[in-house]
Amino acid sequence: MFNLNFNFLQSIKRKIFPFYRDKELKFIFKKLQDGIPDDKIVARFVGGCVRKYLSNEKIDDIDIATTLKTDQIKEKFKDTNLKVIDTGLKHGTVTILSENHKVELTTLRKDIKTDGRHAEVEYTDDWKQDSERRDFTINAIYMDINGKLFDPQMGTVDLKNKNIKFIGDPQKRIEEDYLRIIRFIRFKVMYDIVVEPTTSDAIKQNLNGIKNISKERILIELLKILDLKNFLSINQSSNLREIFSMIFPEFIYLNRLERLKKVYQYSEVNVDILLALLLIDEKDNHDYFIHKYNASNKTKETLRKFNKNLIKLKNDKEFFEKDLIKNVYLNGKNHLIALNLINFSINSKVKRNDFSKTLNKIFRIKTPIFPIDGEILKKKGMQEGQSLGNVLKTLEKEWINNNFKISNERVEEVIKVNSN
Repeated sequence: MFNLNFNFLQSIKRKIFPFYRDKELKFIFKKLQDGIPDDKIVARFVGGCVRKYLSNEKIDDIDIATTLKTDQIKEKFKDTNLKVIDTGLKHGTVTILSENHKVELTTLRKDIKTDGRHAEVEYTDDWKQDSERRDFTINAIYMDINGKLFDPQMGTVDLKNKNIKFIGDPQKRIEEDYLRIIRFIRFKVMYDIVVEPTTSDAIKQNLNGIKNISKERILIELLKILDLKNFLSINQSSNLREIFSMIFPEFIYLNRLERLKKVYQYSEVNVDILLALLLIDEKDNHDYFIHKYNASNKTKETLRKFNKNLIKLKNDKEFFEKDLIKNVYLNGKNHLIALNLINFSINSKVKRNDFSKTLNKIFRIKTPIFPIDGEILKKKGMQEGQSLGNVLKTLEKEWINNNFKISNERVEEVIKVNSN
């Protein structure tokens, strides 16, 4: 209930206090416009921040399109407290850091030549030309600092109708940058899962082009897709599911989402949980995914930990019973809550009632705290070093296996043995 009320209040706040009234953003626009007649617009918000503002979503990134070149931008801000960073000079992009914002400014461009990965661009001062090089109509809506819209591609209409549409010919747009196929999936999942046959055909004809994109770029887009609430509904569109499966053939367990939807409201579902339930099987499918996309060490460790504990859970009937407190201590409550969710989604033999009982037991557990640390051992005469670390590990293991109890006499005994 708290989250619902908080989100509602945030939604009202965004409507009453639109982001473009922010003092720091107004200052940036004022500096950009300095010395230029007011009838010549120098800068406008564009992309995600405008789209999210119009959809009353939380705005996390601020992008500004400008007729100014990067050297002109840097000159205008050189005597201010704002920091200008060269983040992509060859693309006409700099980033301005203020106290509360990270703002990306990019000079208006038009595409000259592309190879499906990189575009050769030429700077322009024509706003419509700049809009024509963008991917989707909903990302080509511009807005000035007063909230006035400039919408050359009719993106507001498509946004209102939840219609994700390529600008111009879908075939041409995709050939310019094959990553747009995955971005298309992301926006379709975000707003509307229905895919028109024409667009679907154009995507299928160009799927081979994705092989030319770096795995890092693909993984970034994939994780954004999995982070969307609507991803759980991807099975409702046969076209969208088919395209997703063609791009990511490792995700052979999309049907598990239907089991997840029966219980997901009882605990948080995050990207790690989705990766685990969509990848893990007895054939180490998750390891193939880790290797293919060069996943981060954090993702690698998380998936392997889930896999290891799912195997234990399968072979040990006491995992969520007699050994539950021990497993909560060793793995943490959040991991056990997620494991219960994944296990239910993967294993059709687990009943919903069993899932709920286990979840309630995990919630009620008070995680034990190991009562011994290095300082205590030093007070008992031990010196800092490897021996002290070994004693700590031995004592903790005995404490866990003895139902989280250990006598002072036993502590002294272990110290004595390791001190000889």
